[in-house]
Amino acid sequence: MKHPAHKRARARRYAMQALYQWDLSGGPIGEIRAQFLEAEDFSRADTGYFKKILKSVPENIEIIDKNITDFIDRPLAQLDPVERAILRIGVCELLLHTDIPYRVAINEAITLTKKFGAEQGHAFVNGVLDRAAHVIRPDECAQTGRQANSL
Repeated sequence: MKHPAHKRARARRYAMQALYQWDLSGGPIGEIRAQFLEAEDFSRADTGYFKKILKSVPENIEIIDKNITDFIDRPLAQLDPVERAILRIGVCELLLHTDIPYRVAINEAITLTKKFGAEQGHAFVNGVLDRAAHVIRPDECAQTGRQANSL
């Protein structure tokens, strides 16, 4: 896996698993991060990006969760914990990692949900993140829409 996108995808996968564990256990994120770095093979993952997500999500959990709850029809606590972790990564990327195009953030979240979430969870995650992207990054979404319409 020499391609950086693949390394980032693997980092997101590990981050999703770590955030899932953090969410369910309530344990310190630093200890969970250390466990993952010791137990998992990070030779094919972007370790720096994994650490960045595990720092960004807990530090910004209130604003991230607010940006999720604005687009769901039930309390956040009622979401599948895997989908909640994936949504938190996706919204974190939309809010804080603007170097990542919004479509990439959404597609990566969909891929994770198809692999680890409920059977139709990917459609739910797609809808939530798409609506969030149009609020968080309206200019980027409008620009992309204009480009698509001109083709």
